[in-house]
Amino acid sequence: MVAFALAFHLRHALLMGIACGIAFVLGAWRPVQLILSSKMGLVPVSSLLALGAALIHISSSGVLRLATSKKTSAHNLPTITGFPLSIHTLQSFISCGAVALHAVAEGLALGVAAPKAYGLGRHMVLPVSLHGLPRGAAVASCIFGATDSWHGSLAAAAIIGFMGPISAIGAILGGIDYSGLDHIMVLACGGLIPSFGNVVQRALSLDKRKSTCGLIIGIMFATLCLTFTRLVCLHTPYCNSAPEAVR
Repeated sequence: MVAFALAFHLRHALLMGIACGIAFVLGAWRPVQLILSSKMGLVPVSSLLALGAALIHISSSGVLRLATSKKTSAHNLPTITGFPLSIHTLQSFISCGAVALHAVAEGLALGVAAPKAYGLGRHMVLPVSLHGLPRGAAVASCIFGATDSWHGSLAAAAIIGFMGPISAIGAILGGIDYSGLDHIMVLACGGLIPSFGNVVQRALSLDKRKSTCGLIIGIMFATLCLTFTRLVCLHTPYCNSAPEAVR
């Protein structure tokens, strides 16, 4: 994603739109699956989404208020990683934190599935990659669009990529089962909505047409990646290990 952006000189509004489109699909995917499969009702899912959104909104508002109270100029915070950390940049980092929570929640579910997987989990590599690819693209696009730093975007994407496996290992070592993980996942999905809502507002203010195109591209990309997981389930024993954790 970063190489593509550098090669074609993509505008920040387009990249942030792509990140938001991906995030909105990630936030809606699992809740819609739970409702359609009748595993959870509309009211519990809506309540958990609202609770997750409220928690992220309250925490991010507190961070932003603390940052603005300590800012050193009208628009810039102290330099941390080689570029001035503006309020909008800080919002992008908070959004990536919401993606990290989503990765942790999904990693817990994968950790439940891994011990039961055929062939010591080797068939899980492709589905895990398909699930992780949209998150990495969202984080890379969001950070690169906000900071214009390809080093920072790659580092953020790499960190997000490790969150899922780390939480999966923790789930395996902790010996947890699948009870309650759907609720945690829906909470994490709810957190994506307000955090990337701020980002999409910023993108629309920069360039409405390019940010709208980015939203469409992000939605299509994330939907394609997540849909391919179902094809993997049809041709590998992946979903047979713990179908409630991976579909």
